[in-house]
Amino acid sequence: MDLVRTVTAAGVTTMTIDNPANRNALSTALLGQLLDALAASAADPDSRVVVLTHEGPVFSSGVDLKETAAAGPGDRLPAEMLADVLAVLWEFGKPVIARIAGPARAGGLGLIGAADIAVCVRSATFAFTEVRLGVIPAVISSTVLPRLSPRAAADLYLTGDVFDGARAAEIGLVTAAVAEDDLDDAVRRYCSSLVRGGPLALAGTKQLLRRTRADSIRADLADLAHRSAGYFKSAEGREGVAAAREKRDPDWIR
Repeated sequence: MDLVRTVTAAGVTTMTIDNPANRNALSTALLGQLLDALAASAADPDSRVVVLTHEGPVFSSGVDLKETAAAGPGDRLPAEMLADVLAVLWEFGKPVIARIAGPARAGGLGLIGAADIAVCVRSATFAFTEVRLGVIPAVISSTVLPRLSPRAAADLYLTGDVFDGARAAEIGLVTAAVAEDDLDDAVRRYCSSLVRGGPLALAGTKQLLRRTRADSIRADLADLAHRSAGYFKSAEGREGVAAAREKRDPDWIR
């Protein structure tokens, strides 16, 4: 069963979570297909940007609780495989946009946190429901906590309360919350901007956003100057600078 559908056009690979009958719950089967789709995109030079979206009214209800409850002592839980997916998304060398047209809960928020850009409709709802199940939002904290203010994280983690798209944007879980009719246009605008960036520069910028700073300002600047020089001297950097001087598109824009 195809639980993740992919299509690539104009540099954009759209990955659609497609199990609406199960509220797009994150089963090991679905997560395995998502890992395969990400690996295929990573190896495809025509795939410049990934849009992670969903079929049906729900983005994701979180890890598959039915599969979790039925798991035996030696079985791998969906939450454990989710850790693999979040690591791949966080380290992915191409920009990832989460398109959220409906509710997301628990593990689904981990996917949103792992995306570089997330756009939701204002009517979408979110909740960290783990404490109400007697568990903790452990795995998703790796990608979610860097996005949230500490006070918001404490509030929403501990209460499990539902919040809307506007609050999600306010606290940093998503990049923007828009009207339902504007969602696809907003995603397209981001895609159009992202495909204009050099592929290696985009990957390097993602690393820059996630790097750990050196202990001193001089060590930090030495590392950054080394990175900067490497990109200016690279073939991609030389082409980008030449294109800017000649007032033309660089060769990676098709």
